[in-house]
Amino acid sequence: MAEEPKKPSVAPADAPAKDAPSATTEGAAAEGGDDAQASNRASGEDEAGAKKRKKKSKKHSLTEAMVTVQASYNNTIVTVTEMNGNVVCWASSGSCGFKGTRKATPYAASVAAETALTKAKALGVERVHVSVKGTGSGRDQAVRAVSASGVSIETISDKTAIAHNGCRPRKARRV
Repeated sequence: MAEEPKKPSVAPADAPAKDAPSATTEGAAAEGGDDAQASNRASGEDEAGAKKRKKKSKKHSLTEAMVTVQASYNNTIVTVTEMNGNVVCWASSGSCGFKGTRKATPYAASVAAETALTKAKALGVERVHVSVKGTGSGRDQAVRAVSASGVSIETISDKTAIAHNGCRPRKARRV
């Protein structure tokens, strides 16, 4: 295929030179004369006027998923992933509107689990494998909320890290 030669851009005869700023272009810019360019940028058009295409998001349709509950002393995070580990949706006590010490309550953990499973069921999740990690107060309540949400639980596993006396602890704090 032969490439077409580029046409040189020629400015109109009455247009000012690009190197020398004129009072009319500066005044128009100060008064907001670049409305056409701003509206092009806001509508997603580039300089040539062609529309930019947005990438179409791929719809997930999965029936089996992993639900990971991370329960810390301050918050509970519930993540729903595909079986290979790609995150589909998530919710936490903080994202559900709880603030401060109320994020660490079992009720906040159950609300977070219900929110995450509602999003997952909209994508078609029917069976879940639950893994729980952490020692927070909301871990058991979050698992109960997962089972109450209407999906069938295939497995429940505990992935809480257990120290096997590896590193020497720091010196005791004297208060």
